[in-house]
Amino acid sequence: MSQFDQVSVVKKANVYFDGKCVSHTLLLADGTRKSVGVILPSKLVFNTGAPEVMELIEGRCRVRLAGETQAKEYRGGQSFDAPGNSSFEIETLETLHYVCHFG
Repeated sequence: MSQFDQVSVVKKANVYFDGKCVSHTLLLADGTRKSVGVILPSKLVFNTGAPEVMELIEGRCRVRLAGETQAKEYRGGQSFDAPGNSSFEIETLETLHYVCHFG
């Protein structure tokens, strides 16, 4: 699906890591929350509260989940799961457009 219909958008952007990651929160009619954003080329560590599915729309990155020794490469059209109450390291090799599905 290329768009979300009938959503509310939180106006204020979520800006992380000195602007290397910027997203907006979407609230769907069924109560689910997602964020849509961009990560500029960088190497960052994200902490998770809830489980997340990172759907990659465009770009390329390497991801290493907490507890893993090897990073895996992902591209637009792929996704990865990050467990709740954990973290993951992401090295963005090309500007990454993503949708984060929470829960």
